[in-house]
Amino acid sequence: MYLIQILLPLYDNEGTPFPPHEYAQIRDELAERFGGITAYVRSPAEGLWRAPGNTVCDEIVIYEIMTDKLESAWWQAYREGLSARFRQEMLIVRVSEMRLL
Repeated sequence: MYLIQILLPLYDNEGTPFPPHEYAQIRDELAERFGGITAYVRSPAEGLWRAPGNTVCDEIVIYEIMTDKLESAWWQAYREGLSARFRQEMLIVRVSEMRLL
């Protein structure tokens, strides 16, 4: 079984918040395709990284999907689409192999 996590920014690079319907649409798309989704949206997580000359901080929401089959090509295309929708050079979609206890 695989756990896929999608990290979505709350704001664009100019600090403008993305509209709530964007997150609802992604939630609905993924719930429809995979039969369920967990969304961490009430208390945004904070991402922090160092870039040359400064430190960058993002507030993010996290979506998680569990699936038996990993469709890497589909996920890569979906990530690229999300990157365009959220105007990001690189949007993080990561996968972990897991087992239920």
